[in-house]
Amino acid sequence: MTWTWSYEGPDGAPVQAGPGAPEQPAFPTQADAESWVGETWRELREAGVHAVSLFEGDRKAYGPMGLDPA
Repeated sequence: MTWTWSYEGPDGAPVQAGPGAPEQPAFPTQADAESWVGETWRELREAGVHAVSLFEGDRKAYGPMGLDPA
């Protein structure tokens, strides 16, 4: 199974990350996916992503998780 992130806008609707967003690979592990979003959340936020949810294949592991700074 691969791990992927889905992106959401401010209203919770699915969005595509805008130009300048890092391209998301398919991750072999949950830890790899979480490390990647931890490194790129600011770029995703600037590209119009307000929250993310993590999926293992078709199963939602968790989310949405907001990308606004604490």
